[in-house]
Amino acid sequence: MTIQNDLLLRKLAREQTSRPPIWFMRQAGRYLPDYQVLKAKYDFFTRVQTPELVAEITNMPVYQIGVDAAILFSDILVIPQGLGMEVQMVPGKGPVLPNPIASAADVDKLSLEACAEFLTYATPCIQATLDDLNGRVPLIGFCGSPWTLLCYMVEGSGSKNFAKAKAFCLNHPEASAKLLDVVTEACIAFLKQQVAAGVSVVQVFDSWGGILSPDHYAKWSLPYIARINAALKEEVFTILYAKDGWFALKDFAALNPSAIGLTWTMNREVAEAQCGSDMVFQGKLDPSILHSSPAEVKRETLALIKEFEGLHHIVNLGHGIHPNIPVDHVRAFVDTVKSYSF
Repeated sequence: MTIQNDLLLRKLAREQTSRPPIWFMRQAGRYLPDYQVLKAKYDFFTRVQTPELVAEITNMPVYQIGVDAAILFSDILVIPQGLGMEVQMVPGKGPVLPNPIASAADVDKLSLEACAEFLTYATPCIQATLDDLNGRVPLIGFCGSPWTLLCYMVEGSGSKNFAKAKAFCLNHPEASAKLLDVVTEACIAFLKQQVAAGVSVVQVFDSWGGILSPDHYAKWSLPYIARINAALKEEVFTILYAKDGWFALKDFAALNPSAIGLTWTMNREVAEAQCGSDMVFQGKLDPSILHSSPAEVKRETLALIKEFEGLHHIVNLGHGIHPNIPVDHVRAFVDTVKSYSF
C-alpha cells in the first residue's frame, strides 16, 4: 500500500524535505480524553492485545492531532510477559513484576518458544491498525532495550537507581549475560514479527541506559542493542534512543542506524560532533515545555527546529509525553512544525 504522507520515511532515508516530520513518544494515549474513556472501560493488557482497541488508540493522534506517523500502542514489558513473567500495571504505581529474577535458576525458566507464541497477538493488532490507517502515515513498531528490560525483570518495578539490577549484573555475571542474551533474541524475533506484519520503522527504547556508567553501558547495554540493530537494519528503518545516554552517541553512530534519538539534555553541537553531520537526529523537546502556554510551546518548537536546521532532523520529545498535557498545547507543538518551511 502506498503511504500518502511519507515525510518520516524520506527523512529516515536522509532526503531533503520541505519541513521536518513530527511524531512523539507515548503519543498514543495518556493525554487524549478519548483514550481515558477506553482506559476506564478496559484493563491495560486488554487494550494492548485487542486488535480493534489497538487500532483505535494507535491512530487517535493521527486523526485528532495530525502527526506524521503512528506508533503502535503496546508496552516494552510484553517481552518479559511473553518470556513467562507476571506483569501487572498498578494504577498510580506503574508496572509491577511480583516475582522478579533473583538467580540463575530464574533465568533458566524463561522461554523463547513461549514468548514467540504469546506475542502472536500482535500481528492482527498491527494489521487492524494498518487497515484503519489506510496508508495515511507510516506505522512505527518498537521494543525496549535488553538492559532496560533487565532492570524491570530484576527490580520488579520502576526505580530511581535500579540498584538491584546493577547488583545482579555485578554479582551474577554469567546469569545476567544469559538473561540479556535471551531478552535480545526475544526482542529481535518480536521486531521481525512487527516488520512482517507491516510496520515501516522500529525504535529501540533504552529508557534506563542513562543510569549506567559508560563502562557498564559498554558491557550491559550497547552490545545487545548492536545485535538488534544489525538484525533489523537491512529490513526496516531503525531508530536507537537511550534516555540521557550522551556518552553512547558515538557508539550508536558507528552502528549506522537510520536515526538516533536525543534527550533534551543534549544539544546539536555534541550530537553532530559525536555522530557526524549526515546522521538523522530525533528529538529533543523537553516534555515539560508542553505544560506552558501554546504561544510558548510554539516559540520553543521553532527554536528546536532552527537549532537543527541544516541537519537531518525529526521533531520529537526528549522522552514520553506527560499524561496531563492539555490537548491544545500538543496541537500547538504539532501545528508549529507542520506550518514550518525551510
